[in-house]
Amino acid sequence: MSLPAAVLFDMDGTLIDSEGLWLDAEIAVMTELGSTWSESDQEHCLGGPLERVADYMIERSGAPVTTEAVGGLLLDAMEQRLRDAPLAWRPGAQALLREARDLGLPTALVSASWARLIEAVEHRIDDELGTGAFDVVIAGDDVRNSKPHPEPYLAAAAALGASPADCLALEDSPTGVRSALAAGCRVVAIPHIADVDEPAAHLVGSLEGCSLRDLWHLAGR
Repeated sequence: MSLPAAVLFDMDGTLIDSEGLWLDAEIAVMTELGSTWSESDQEHCLGGPLERVADYMIERSGAPVTTEAVGGLLLDAMEQRLRDAPLAWRPGAQALLREARDLGLPTALVSASWARLIEAVEHRIDDELGTGAFDVVIAGDDVRNSKPHPEPYLAAAAALGASPADCLALEDSPTGVRSALAAGCRVVAIPHIADVDEPAAHLVGSLEGCSLRDLWHLAGR
């Protein structure tokens, strides 16, 4: 196969540059909990899922709150920022998404972010492309086991009627890369904040100037 049967995109840090918004939201929540948050804390939690981030915040802050309460604070803070901030594409990501649509390749958005956060930006992505960007969306709260479990990518491939081995997954975080590899996808990693050390994934510095045909070939090496 010279092209994948489907292309599976991560959202935060891969498709859109939202990690700065996440850091700002996390700092705001930790301030409310009476504690602090650093870039190293963000790196530790990169890729989610939400419950793991919330539990880590509780452990760091020592605040007498529940996982659900902290998760709710984080979702509220992040949704507001996603709705208010300009849509910032990661380099080369929009061009690859356009290429997939032009070639008629099925696409999925596979994210650890919850559906309400995806909904905050999905229509803006569609507007910029001038068409529906994704055939399938798998959010963190759509599955029982979020990344790094393989379930999100298995669910996306099944919904598209494709074998995971015939799917190209694009990810930026170690958590997401492990999820896609465990599902059996070919994976290209574009490390953004945290380093990715997975020999089975092909690493590129940027998606700028890349074609789907080239990435599929590289991921199959």
